[in-house]
Amino acid sequence: MEKTTKSELILKGNIYKVLITLSTPIILNSLIQTLYNLVDGIWVSKISSVHFAATAFVWPVNFLFISIGSGLSIAGTSLLSQLVGNGDYKRAKVYTEQLMVLTILSSFIFTALGYALSPYIIRLMGGTGDLASLGNTYLRITFLDLPFLFLYFNIGSIMHAQGDTITPMILSGISAILNVILDPIFIFAFNWGIAGAAWATLVSRALLAGVGFFMLFSKRNAIVPSFKGFRFDKGIVREIVSVALPSSIGQSGASLGFIVLNSFIASYGTATLAAYAMVNRITSLIMQPAMGIGQALTTVVGQNVGARQSDRVKESFLKALRLTVLIGVLGAAVLIIFDVPIIHFFMQSRDDLSVIELSLTYLFYVSLSMPLMGIFSVFTGLYQGTGNTKYSMSMEIGRLWFVRLPMILFFKHFTSWGSTGIWFSMSFSNLIVCLYGYWIFVKKGWERSVLNLEDKGTAETTTAAS
Repeated sequence: MEKTTKSELILKGNIYKVLITLSTPIILNSLIQTLYNLVDGIWVSKISSVHFAATAFVWPVNFLFISIGSGLSIAGTSLLSQLVGNGDYKRAKVYTEQLMVLTILSSFIFTALGYALSPYIIRLMGGTGDLASLGNTYLRITFLDLPFLFLYFNIGSIMHAQGDTITPMILSGISAILNVILDPIFIFAFNWGIAGAAWATLVSRALLAGVGFFMLFSKRNAIVPSFKGFRFDKGIVREIVSVALPSSIGQSGASLGFIVLNSFIASYGTATLAAYAMVNRITSLIMQPAMGIGQALTTVVGQNVGARQSDRVKESFLKALRLTVLIGVLGAAVLIIFDVPIIHFFMQSRDDLSVIELSLTYLFYVSLSMPLMGIFSVFTGLYQGTGNTKYSMSMEIGRLWFVRLPMILFFKHFTSWGSTGIWFSMSFSNLIVCLYGYWIFVKKGWERSVLNLEDKGTAETTTAAS
């Protein structure tokens, strides 16, 4: 009955209530996921700023590989939510089986590639000395947790498509608590240093994926996969890939852009890189509510597209937009007013005071664009919900490659702004991409669903859902 109630809320309930109900667990879940990086960063920063900079330096490389699993997860939420909204649970189960096997196979491939290529990638990024050696140690271990992370993404997308955003939150909470406990033990008690932070995260995510997998077969889940006699269905795989690929390309393109960006920032010195990493972690924490609403919008849009309620899709988008702008304005105010104590809390080491000064400058610039970051999340949620991930892909890639990076190069070579050119470019690119997102919205190409939803779910599938 719970699943039916959630779908009824999504398809018929008050939009603000729907967005807040679905996004609150997603926000908490995202905050918990952010804690993985924040806790690692805080503990690692106690060793030295170079150790902290190393974790930031290699983060885009890891994210480049994670984006594949994330793309498959987005495809799962989009396609499955449309099938749930259409009442076709039988078809949704088949899609789930294809999605999970595809995800696991790709995770093993990318784990092997990432582990083998890690030192070469770091060298290409310009990493040398301690930054390179520490970064390689941290990166190789994080690659080992890709199968667990990919599987969890998969599980999360299956649950989110049905409107169950609470279960993933609980699982992440347990995993994060374990990570918090293991970090100081592995880093300091076992004297593993930066490797200890990576191992703590791996163990925590392995537990997260294992428990989540068994919960897929519980009575709470209406889309229970069955792998007996499994064979790939070329048609379904093609549909999954058609939605997942643009999303993966978008996030991969963004990751590559961040790798290049990190190289540019590293050329200004370790202090600038550490400041950049520190502020990004702070703002990602503050922006979790807006990003959670954007992710919840994917499910809301997907189910209403499946139910052919286009007016409700647009209403959901506009109300999500209002909420995220309000959150962005409030978040910016908090960061500007309490900038010094916030920076001091997250940067525990005082071995390089220039990191503090640079962090304060960057924090001011990025705070001004926080409402725009929320708008970006809502546009992305809308386009992913309809399965038209090519639009979110163009927004992600365009923001970095066509706006942010060229601006940084211009300020670096043709002005005397120094690191301020980086901070200004980061903020201004958010404005440009939001204008582009609005242009896509006005064109209305995003309204077409990528699935054939002509056939309604049978009485049997409707019964399974209730």
